Amino acid sequence: MRLHELRSAPGSKRERKRVGRGTSSGHGKTSGRGHKGQKARSGGGVRPGFEGGQNPLIRRLPKRGFTNIFRKDYAIVNIAQLNDFAPGSVVDPDQLIERGLVKKLKDGVKILGDGDLTVALTVRAHRFSESAAQKIEAAGGKIEVI
Repeated sequence: MRLHELRSAPGSKRERKRVGRGTSSGHGKTSGRGHKGQKARSGGGVRPGFEGGQNPLIRRLPKRGFTNIFRKDYAIVNIAQLNDFAPGSVVDPDQLIERGLVKKLKDGVKILGDGDLTVALTVRAHRFSESAAQKIEAAGGKIEVI
């Protein structure tokens, strides 16, 4: 199959509905908008959540919780993912990004202890879970908090 041989599935494409092109088209005169009213006007319509002046659902429901503006959002890496590195190498955030284990640094990198580590590594990160730190040291590696 070549690029020029590709075709869309039969019935998957429709002609664009051309409104306001005379009565015989079936979409003439009011162009499918009905007669008068807010939704018939150009630029007409209501904002999302508007209920015609009735108190909207979003305002009727009780509000709960809060957002902590000081919360830190860490890029997470499990130690099982670190087995790909060569024994004795230093693993830092730049290397994690280079290997594609971390897409974006956010507020730093946190190493979690999911899985097993079979390679002795020196791991440099912003945070470590207790289990991750234990497993890295048990494998003969070292942890360094940045």
